[in-house]
Amino acid sequence: MQESPRNLMNGLCVTVSLLAFLLAALSQAHSDQVPLGSHGPPIKLQSIPLLGFGTWNLRVSAQNTSDAVSAALQTGFRHIDCAKVYGNQKEVGNGIGNGLKKAGLERNEVWITSKLWNDHHDPDRVEEGLDETLSELNLQYLDLYLMHWPVAAEGGMIEESYVETWKAMTKLLDTGKTRYIGVSNFDPRQLKNLIKATSHKPSVHQMELHPYLQQSDWLQWHEDNGIHVTAYSPLANLNPTYKEKEASSKKSPPALLDNPELTKIANKQDCTIPQVALKWGIGRKTSVIPKSSQVSHIQENYGALECRLESDDYKSLAKVGKKYLHRFNNPSKSYGVPLFEGLDGV
Repeated sequence: MQESPRNLMNGLCVTVSLLAFLLAALSQAHSDQVPLGSHGPPIKLQSIPLLGFGTWNLRVSAQNTSDAVSAALQTGFRHIDCAKVYGNQKEVGNGIGNGLKKAGLERNEVWITSKLWNDHHDPDRVEEGLDETLSELNLQYLDLYLMHWPVAAEGGMIEESYVETWKAMTKLLDTGKTRYIGVSNFDPRQLKNLIKATSHKPSVHQMELHPYLQQSDWLQWHEDNGIHVTAYSPLANLNPTYKEKEASSKKSPPALLDNPELTKIANKQDCTIPQVALKWGIGRKTSVIPKSSQVSHIQENYGALECRLESDDYKSLAKVGKKYLHRFNNPSKSYGVPLFEGLDGV
C-alpha cells in the first residue's frame, strides 16, 4: 500500500525540522564548548565569579579537603581554583561532586580552574596533562586551564619555556575539554612575547596580589589589554607556605591580621580584616581565591561580598602597599630562571 503524497510531505517536513534542530544544537554546543553531560549555558568569562575558593595548601587530610570544597559550594562560592601540583585534585573533585549535589547545583553553574604543571610543557604532553586533571577532578571539562609557570621542568632540565606549550594549549579549545586558557606568574616580557609569537591572547592571568603586593600598573596593563586577572594569595602572609619561609626574615611585613591600617578599616566598616582584604581585591575587578580548611573561615571569607569599602579606605590601602611592599612567592633561585622581571617586589 502506497502512502499518500500528503503523508509523505508531512514526514519530510518532520525530518527537515528534526535535522535543523539537531544542527542548531550541535552548533551551539560547539560554540560554548560544553561536553556532553552539561546542562544549560556555562558561566561566561565576563561573568567569572570574583570571589573564588582556592585549594593550594588545602591538605589537613583527604576528608577535610573534600569537606572544605563541598562547604564552600554550599556556602555560596561558585568558583573553585585547583592545580595538578597541589596534589589534592582527587579530593577536591570529590568535594565538588558532593557540594554540587548538596547545594542543588549543576556543573555549568560553577567556574572551575586548574593548571598545567611544568613537567608537561612538551607540546605532545599538554593534552595529557589536561586529561589527567579531568580524571582526578572527575569532570568532563574545565572552564579555565592555565599554564602554571613560564618554566619547563622536563628531562632533568629547568628552563624558561612557554611559547610552544601555549601553541599546544590553544588547540585544547577545539576539544571541548576546556572553555578558556590562560597563564600564571608571567612577567611583562614573557607575556608580551607569548602574545606576539602566537597572536592568541590569554583570557586570564593569575598572579600574586594582595595589600602588600598591589602591582597597580601591571594590573592596569591587563585591563587595557582585555585580560582578566585572578589574585592568588589574596590574604598575603596568612598563607602557611609564606609563614614558614618568612618566619626568620626581618624584611617581612606584619601578618595581615596584625596590620594596624587594615585593623582600623575593619573596625570602621564592621568587617573582619580578611573581608577587607578580599573586598579590596574584588573592588579592583580581580578574582580573589582565598583558601580555608575551616567552615567558619569559609563563611567569613564569603561575607566579604557584604563588606563595604569607601574611597578613603582604598586610599589608605594604597599607602599600605607602598609601606609594606613585599612579594612572597618567587622561586627564581630554586628554578635557576629569572622571574617577575620589571615587576614590584623583586
